[in-house]
Amino acid sequence: MLLTVSNLTVIYDRALIINDLSMEVGMGELVGLVGPNGAGKSTALRAITGLVGWEKEALRGTVGGDISLKGTVIFDGERIDDKPAHEIVKKGLIHCPERRRPFKEMTVLENLRAGAYLVKDKAEIQNNLENVYKLFPILHSRSGQVSGALSGGEQQMLAIGRSLMFRPRLLCIDEPSTGLAPIMRSEVFKKIEEISESGISVLLVEQDVSTVFKMTCRNYVLSSGKIIAQGSGTDLLQDEIIRKTYLGL
Repeated sequence: MLLTVSNLTVIYDRALIINDLSMEVGMGELVGLVGPNGAGKSTALRAITGLVGWEKEALRGTVGGDISLKGTVIFDGERIDDKPAHEIVKKGLIHCPERRRPFKEMTVLENLRAGAYLVKDKAEIQNNLENVYKLFPILHSRSGQVSGALSGGEQQMLAIGRSLMFRPRLLCIDEPSTGLAPIMRSEVFKKIEEISESGISVLLVEQDVSTVFKMTCRNYVLSSGKIIAQGSGTDLLQDEIIRKTYLGL
């Protein structure tokens, strides 16, 4: 397995956000982490990629800044839950955040180049840029445009494209369909499938269960911070309690 998460627990002050979570992502797999709003999906992703650990250090000693993080995260055979986020990125574990978060005052090209800040080889940066433009032609045509003026769907493509500029081994994408029109949502999911088919492992956090289950090889259902079911989309949809209680279907 490329990623193995074991007994991950996250507590903010006295609130248990993630409760003993264990999951895996294999080489080349597209895996879904699904569940209702507020289930803890984004927190789980942030813990895996080191951002909760960063918050813990940043808030140390402040009022209301008590964060407890327990469990182990193994990436490519190496334990990373004790490493800072910037060291985790260097290993090829990349987090594409919820709600896009582009540098709005910068152009599309500047945003993409920012995603390659750890790449020292100029030829590699250019090759990665060409690959992103091939995947998202609209970004090429908008390369000189300020990213804050892009549509929501274009900003989502930019966020994913920026994440690809470091050639991730595992790309963690958080709620890519948020706020998108149905046509653009379909296009974004299509591109995520293409990324997976190119050989990049993908961990997809998403509420749109019906779409995710058609794409993924395996899924984990999160509710109140705890994994309550796992399996293929077909298997999970056959469980009426899971469908109605946790997936809203």
